[in-house]
Order: sequence, then structure tokens, then C-alpha cells
Amino acid sequence: MKKVLTIIYTSLLLISCGGNDGKSIEKIIEKGDLQALRAKRTEIVAEQQTVADQLKQIDEAIATLDTVQKLPLVTTIMAKDTLFNHFLELQGNVETKQNIVLYPEMSGILTRVYVDKGQKVSKGQLLARIDDGGLSQQLSQVEVQAQLAKTTFDRQKRLWEQKIGSEIQYLEAKTNFEAQQNAVNQIKRQLAKTTINAPFSGVIDDVITEQGTVVSAGQNPIIRIVNLNDMYIETEVPERYIGSITKGKDVEVYFPVLNKTINTKVRQVGNYINPNNRSFMVEVGIPANGGTVKPNLTAKVKINDYTSENAILIPQSIISENAEGDQYTYITLEKDAQNIAQAKRVIIQTGKTQGDLIEVTKGINNGDAIISEGARSVKDGQKVKILN
Repeated sequence: MKKVLTIIYTSLLLISCGGNDGKSIEKIIEKGDLQALRAKRTEIVAEQQTVADQLKQIDEAIATLDTVQKLPLVTTIMAKDTLFNHFLELQGNVETKQNIVLYPEMSGILTRVYVDKGQKVSKGQLLARIDDGGLSQQLSQVEVQAQLAKTTFDRQKRLWEQKIGSEIQYLEAKTNFEAQQNAVNQIKRQLAKTTINAPFSGVIDDVITEQGTVVSAGQNPIIRIVNLNDMYIETEVPERYIGSITKGKDVEVYFPVLNKTINTKVRQVGNYINPNNRSFMVEVGIPANGGTVKPNLTAKVKINDYTSENAILIPQSIISENAEGDQYTYITLEKDAQNIAQAKRVIIQTGKTQGDLIEVTKGINNGDAIISEGARSVKDGQKVKILN
């Protein structure tokens, strides 16, 4: 302690002498002697270094004699390799390629609707019928004529094979039969347009037009049919992710309206970049859901675009930035039996973030003790007390 008091006394003596030096400095400045000013500056710098060395000795002596040290209290977290999956968050809508409105192919009266709203139907099933305007009777007549033409042709063919009759008679009978058959097929095609059939298996979502209504070809919607077994989510992805978003990537989908989350995969990635917003389309499959998910439903889509098997993750809140723009944090070194250690500032490089965590790609190694609570109140090289 006597040595410490001696050093303090010496320092105070130097400071007191500095008052006289102030007067001498003013005199030198008044004289305007450049060499004298430079000599005086060198002298003061040397005195500053002496005082700094003495203060350092005093601090070390106080640290040795003071048994109750007021060290910053901190907590630490251990850096360890962790599997890190980063997800790109996007907005999407539920779509289905089998969601269509059926229109009539022929104008007339909608004579019969065979299905109700919500009814399940099979592919090809008859859904509705339009008045044929007498085409059925025409078909019956033409079929009778076609049958007669066929009988005549068959007889004429047998005679021609037996070399009986002329070739022209055989050709006339053949031409008449073919013409009658074409007429039958044409009327059948026209009659087929008077019925509306299910183009695929699904559910009748809505019966738009009631029976007895006069409809026009291609103008009046009749029925909406939907298949909920092959739905998907369509979302736009910025072009910078074209190398990381690929078919088969894991996807987490959340439906806010249903408060429901499902896990699925990317089933298709578009090959076209939209020049208007520099994005490409991605389709995400929806597994069987019992009909709870509907077309045009809004969804929040999280696609796995980056995975690291050995990532080091730390809270973003413990990262600071210096004047040069470098990011840094603190780790502890040489912890003793009293949990007292030295804080060391380390410059780090970071990668992707997920929530309040960020990946450290450089600067921190597996097993490092990182200061978490109290990280912003310590200095490089300072002694700290670890609470955990």
C-alpha cells in the first residue's frame, strides 16, 4: 500500500507542475519559436506516457489488494453444431385444375337436371339434358332408311360376287348405304350435344341454371363441378431463389382461416421468369384433407431453401457492429474456479436468419462460450463473472 501511495503522490506532483508548464507554454507560443514548441510538445508527450504507465500500475495494485471486485455479471451460451433448416416464407392460393363451369353446346330448353348441389359424380355421368328439338324423331327415320340401304347393299353385294347384275348397281347401293350411315352418325353427334356429362369425377359445387330455362350454346353456365382430390398451392418465388427452390423440397403450409398446418413438398417448379416482377411459379401439392381445404383459399407457404448439417446459431440480439460495419460479439476465455473469465471480442460473419436466431459462418467455433446476457456492457479483455 505504501508503494501505491508513493505512486499517487508522484502523479499529483506531476499534475501540479503542469500548472507552471501552462504559463511557460504560453510564453513559448508568444515568442513564436517553432523549435521550442516542438521540443515542448515532445516533452509533454513523454510525460503523458509516464502518467499512463503509472495509472496502469495503480490499477493493477488496486486489483490485487481489492478482494471485493465489481466485475460485470454475464451469462454464456455454448456454441455447438446444429442442423439448420432455413425456410423462405411466401403467400399462396389453393388451386385445382379440375374446377370448371359446364356450358351447353346446343341452344334450347333445359329440360332436366339430374344432379343436386354437393352430389358426387363419376366421369361421363349424365348431369343435364337439353330439348333436342325433334332430333330424336329424325334419327329414328334416318336409321330406318339406313337399315333399308344396308339390306339393299348386302343383297347387291352378293349378286355382284356371283357375277350377277351390273357394277353400277353395286356401286349405287354401296354409296346410298354409306350416305345413310353418315346421316345417322351426324344426327347422333348433334344429339350428343343435347346432354351435359361430367368431364371428370368430382363434386357438384353449384347448379347454376334451373330446369325449364331457355339456354344458348356457350352463353349460359349450367353446372360447376370440382374435384378436391387433386389440389395444389400456387405461389410466386423471386428469381434469386431459382437455384435453391427445386422439386421435392420440404414445405410447411399454414391456412390462417382453418388454423391448420400441413407438411408437403414442391411438386413442380416453373421454367419461365415473369419479366414484370422477376419471379417464377411453384406448385406445392396438397395431400388428401377430407374436403376442408377449398380452392382459392389463402395459405402461408414456407419452403426449405437452405440446409446446413453443422451450423452455429446465436441470438441476433447479442450481435453488435463497429464503426467499420463489422459485426462482432464476445466470448469468454480461461474461466477459473470462481467463474471469472476474460471477455474477448471476435469479428464474425453471418448467414441466414430464422426467427430471432442467425447463423454464424465465421468467427465462432464449436465449443466457444458466447456471452449472451450482459454482452453489450463488457469490453474487450475485461474480466467478467459468469453466472451460469
